[in-house]
Amino acid sequence: MAIAMGWQKPDNVAGSSAPAIMVGLFVATGGLLFGYDTGTINGILEMESFRRQFATANELDADGVPKILASQSSIIVAILSAGTFLGALLSSPVADWLGRRLSLIASVGVFSIGAIFQVCASSIPVLLVGRFLAGVGVGAVSVIVPLYQSEMAPKWIRGTLVCTYQLSITLGLLAAAIINILTNKIKSSAAYRIPLGIQLTWAAALALGLLMMPETPRFLIKKGKADAAALSLSRLRRLDITHPALIEELAEIEANHAWELSLGPDTYRDIVSGSPHLGRRTLTGCVLQMLQQLTGVNFIMYYGTTFFARAGVSNAYLISVITNLVNAVSTIPALWVIEAWGRRKLLIVGSIGMSAAQLLIASFTTVAGDTKTDTSNQILVIFVCIYLFFFAASWGPTVWVVTSEIYPLKVRAKAMSVSTSSNWLLNFGIAYGTPYMVGDEDGAADMGSKIFFLWGSFCIISIFFVWFMVFETSRISLEQIDEMYERIDYAWNSSRFEPSWSFQQLQHQGWTDSGIPTVDMDSLEPTNSQTTATTTLNSTPSHAEQGVTNTTTNSTSNSQSSSDAKILAQMGNVDFSY
Repeated sequence: MAIAMGWQKPDNVAGSSAPAIMVGLFVATGGLLFGYDTGTINGILEMESFRRQFATANELDADGVPKILASQSSIIVAILSAGTFLGALLSSPVADWLGRRLSLIASVGVFSIGAIFQVCASSIPVLLVGRFLAGVGVGAVSVIVPLYQSEMAPKWIRGTLVCTYQLSITLGLLAAAIINILTNKIKSSAAYRIPLGIQLTWAAALALGLLMMPETPRFLIKKGKADAAALSLSRLRRLDITHPALIEELAEIEANHAWELSLGPDTYRDIVSGSPHLGRRTLTGCVLQMLQQLTGVNFIMYYGTTFFARAGVSNAYLISVITNLVNAVSTIPALWVIEAWGRRKLLIVGSIGMSAAQLLIASFTTVAGDTKTDTSNQILVIFVCIYLFFFAASWGPTVWVVTSEIYPLKVRAKAMSVSTSSNWLLNFGIAYGTPYMVGDEDGAADMGSKIFFLWGSFCIISIFFVWFMVFETSRISLEQIDEMYERIDYAWNSSRFEPSWSFQQLQHQGWTDSGIPTVDMDSLEPTNSQTTATTTLNSTPSHAEQGVTNTTTNSTSNSQSSSDAKILAQMGNVDFSY
C-alpha cells in the first residue's frame, strides 16, 4: 500500500506497515470536521436566505438584502474557535483517562450535538450554541488525531501520516466550497441547512470506524497494560506477538517511559520545568501553532468569500472554490517531501514563499489604489493562490507533525493540548478581529488588502523562529527524540543527530532517581537491535520509592539466547527501532 502511495518501506524494517498506514489515513478524516465547518460558514454568511433569517439590523445592501453586521459575523465565526480552545484544553485529561480512541469517539459525539443545533437554529443565539459545541469537539479532535497517528505510526512514514490530517482539513474546505456554490441560490432555509446537515455524515462515518480501531501501544504502556500494548502493536505491524522485532520495539517504548518518569511527574507544571528541556519543547510547539495562524490562512478560509466580494472580484463563490482547490492539491507535495527534506527545511522554504507572495499582494494593491481595479483583483487572486500553495505544502501539515513528535510520552497529551489551544486562541482572535480590520463600517480599520503586510511580516518572523528553535525530528523514533534534546544544544545542529544508545541500555546500566545515568552515556555501545532483541517482557517494579512500575527486559537462558541468535541470523539486517 505504501508503494502505491509513492513511498516504499525500508527493506530492513520487519513486518508490514500497511495496517498502521490504513488506520492513520482513516483517523486523519477527523480533519474533515474542522475543514468542512470552516468552509461552510465562509459561504453561508453571504447567502441571501441566511441573511434574511439571521440579520437583526435594518441596514440593507445594494440588492435590498439585510446585512450581517461586523459584530454579528465576528461572533458567529469566532465562537467556533472559542469552543475549540476549550476542547483542546479538555482533550488532555480525557485522552489520558479514556485513551486516544475512546476520547476521539466522545469528541465526535460532542461535535455532532453541536451540528444538530446549527441545523435546527432559526436565531443567532441557538446558532452560537451549536457552533460552540461543535468547536469543543473539533478542538479535541485537533489534538487527539495527530497524537493517535504519531503514537502508532512507523517512524519511516510517521510525518507523512500526520500530514494527512491537514490534507483532510483542506478536503473538507473544498467540499464545503463546492456544496455552498450548489446551494447558495436556493431561496429557502435549505440553502444553509443542507450544508450544515451534511457535516453529520462525516462525523457518523468517523465514529463508526473508530469502534474497530486499536488503541495506541504507547498509551497502553503508559497505563501499565503491557499485554494489551503487545496485541495492539501486533495488529499495527502485522507481526506475531512473540516476534523479536515486536518485542524489541515494545521494550524500547517501556524503557523510555520508565526513564521519563524517573525525571519527574507528568503534571502540567512539568511541561514547563521538566527534563529533558520540556520548557523549550513546549514553547516551540506553542509558538509554531500561533505562527501558523498568524500567517493569515484562516483570514482566507473564514472570510475569503466576503473579502473577494467586497474587493470587487466577480463570482466570489467560484474564486473560493478555486482557492480551496489550490489549498487541497498543494498539500499533496508535503506528503512526499516532509521525510526527504525534513521538517526544518520545509518550514523555512514555506515561510519564504508565503512572505514573498503576501508582501507582493499588499504592495501592488496599495500602489494601484482605486485605479486598475481589474488588474489588482487578478493580482490578488493569483498571489493568494501562490500563498496558499506554500502554506499548504509546508506550514499547514508540518506544524501538526512537529507538535505531535517533540513531546515525551508521559506529558505528550498535556503538552499537545496546550500547544494546540494556543493555535485556537489565535484563531479566535483572528476570526473575531478580521471584520473590524478589513471592514468599511464605522469604527472599522478598512485595511482591505493592506492586511497582507501584517501576515507577511509574521511569515518573516517565522523563518528566524524555525532556524533557532525547531529541532529536526524526521527519521528517528519518538523515543530517540528525547536523546536528541539531551545531546544537541542548538536547533540548527539537529539535522546531523544520530542516536547512539537505547533506553534499554540505560535501564540495564542503571540510572539514579533523578534520572541521571550511573554511567557516562558516551561510553555506551551504539544502539544495535541485535544485541537487545533477545529480550523478553517481564514486568518488574523499578524505583519503588517513587511508585513507578516499569516493565523491563531481562536476558533469557543461554539456550534461549542461542535459539534467538539463530533466528536473528536468518533474518539478516533488520531495523527493530521503527
